[in-house]
Amino acid sequence: MRHVEQVMGTAVSIELADDRPAGELRALIDDVCGWLHEVDARFSTYKEDSEVSRMRRGELTAESCSDDLRQVLVACADLWRDTDGYFDAYAGGPLDPSGYVKGWSVEVASDRLLAAGSANHYINAGGDIRMRGSHPDGGPWRVGIRHPWEADKLSWVLALTDGAVATSGTYERGDHVFNPRTGQPARGLRSVTVVGPSLALADAYATAALAMGEPGLTWLAKLATDGYDSAVVTDDGRAFSSANLPAAV
Repeated sequence: MRHVEQVMGTAVSIELADDRPAGELRALIDDVCGWLHEVDARFSTYKEDSEVSRMRRGELTAESCSDDLRQVLVACADLWRDTDGYFDAYAGGPLDPSGYVKGWSVEVASDRLLAAGSANHYINAGGDIRMRGSHPDGGPWRVGIRHPWEADKLSWVLALTDGAVATSGTYERGDHVFNPRTGQPARGLRSVTVVGPSLALADAYATAALAMGEPGLTWLAKLATDGYDSAVVTDDGRAFSSANLPAAV
C-alpha cells in the first residue's frame, strides 16, 4: 500500500510491503501520518502555538516542555559537540531544531511501524529516507541519488534492506545551510549523502558536512567506523564515496 501525505512542509511518501489485510495497512499508515502531524504541530517554527515557538518567546523552558522536545534538545546539543559546532540548532539565532527533527520523526515513525508488525516499509520525507525489509517485488529497496546539476540523471543508486539515506545539498533549496565559523552560506560541497542505521543522525551529519565544506570530506570518512557511509559531489564536480557505500550492482 502506498500513500503520500503533505506534512512538515514537504511530501512524505509511505510504502508498506507487508502481506497484511488492507484495513490493517491503512491503520498503520494513519498512525504514521498522525505522528508526523503531531511532530509538525509541536516543532514547527511557523506555527505560533508550537512548543518551539513558545520556547523561543520564553513561555516554555527545557524543564517545562514535553519529553519529545527535551529529547530533541539533548540530541541537538550532542550533535553540536560531535560536529565541532557545525550542526547548530541556534545557528540563525533563535532555536530551530528543524535540521534534526525531520529525520528523527521519520526514524520514530519507522520504529512505530516495526513495533506494530510492519517489517517491510519505506518512508521518504523530502529525500530523507528510512527503509526496512524488502521491496514489494523482492530484494532490497533502491534509492537514486540525484545528480546535482542534471535533474534527470543520478549520481549513485543505492540498495538497502535496513537503513537510512539522507542528502543535503545546495542544488534545490539554494543557500539554506551556513558555515557557523564565517556566517556565510556553505561552499565547497554541492551534495552530501549519508547512509547509516539512524536517519536522525544521517540527516544531521549530511547537513554538518555540507556546512564544513571540503574539510567535511575528512570528517565524513571518520564516520565509517560508526556505520555511516557517504557519497559527495564537490562544487567543482568531483565525486567521492566511502568504501562500504551500499551501491546497487
